[in-house]
Amino acid sequence: MAVVSLVLLLGASPKPVLGQEETCGERPSLQVTILDESGSIALPGAMVVLYWSDVEESPLRESAGSDGRFFLCAPAEARRVTVWAEMGDDSSEQASVALAAGEATGVELRVLLTAPRRGRVIGRVYDAMTDDPVATAAVSVSGHAHESASNRQGQFVLSDLRPGARELELRRLGYATLRYPIEVMEDITTEVDIGLVPMPVEMEPIVATVARLRRLEIKGFYERKYWGELTGNGYFFSPEYIERWRPSDVQFLVVSNVPGITWKGANRRMSSGFGSLTCKMSIIVDGFAWGGWPRIPWSQIAGVEVYKGPATLPAEFGGSDARCGAVVVWTK
Repeated sequence: MAVVSLVLLLGASPKPVLGQEETCGERPSLQVTILDESGSIALPGAMVVLYWSDVEESPLRESAGSDGRFFLCAPAEARRVTVWAEMGDDSSEQASVALAAGEATGVELRVLLTAPRRGRVIGRVYDAMTDDPVATAAVSVSGHAHESASNRQGQFVLSDLRPGARELELRRLGYATLRYPIEVMEDITTEVDIGLVPMPVEMEPIVATVARLRRLEIKGFYERKYWGELTGNGYFFSPEYIERWRPSDVQFLVVSNVPGITWKGANRRMSSGFGSLTCKMSIIVDGFAWGGWPRIPWSQIAGVEVYKGPATLPAEFGGSDARCGAVVVWTK
């Protein structure tokens, strides 16, 4: 598991070289080293995820530097963060790291390149009576040694779960304990919305479970959708949405649902505004650049991502031809 540098979001200077980190003043700081399982080889470019446990900051997902390291100046009030690293289909274990004001904390994360395929459960806990998020709810899965806790938005993550039939348990003072059977699947993230019932009100708990399409899971679509919708970066069309909408093709789906995109694939938001000059978006199909709108029937579309500018565009879809944003299409 690894952290991602916050310098771009917090306005700090570029990431420093080992031994030359800038001080963070009274804020906590975190120095992370990402290695292979043996601990002898640094892993540059590993995708890292940082998930705050106790502050209202958006989760972060980014790639490691060329030395496999990150240096992070955390928010002043942050005292705990959950981090992990991903390399292709492999990942490190999830780590919960304590932070202290004005102090630097070091953590070493090792990506288990030969680890068995595991599953993950993410979700949101809310009050079934008011729909308000429930923070600090203890979340555990049977057969897994570690538990998670929901943050201020009611969100939680449980990673590295052994596949099979499991029982999800949630406990929170003032609410009835919930136990619910779930199926953990290899390489699949199961997403749940859980409504806890305040005691002593008598009603059934509310649980919604979604199993995700494996191809999109491997390609990172659901991770980008999860964080993108939290931060308002990008538009995402899932298999379920496409099945309900049944658009004639990708062009109709995007133009009809994303403001500012023309039928020619131009982004009005990024246009220069002079005469007939337009800003042509990059179109990517299954990871490859495409010359124009792909003629793919809705039944063959697995998912679509739309990013309207370079600031919101994930690094894997960037490039000089993506300055106006990108439409990313995944087929079944």
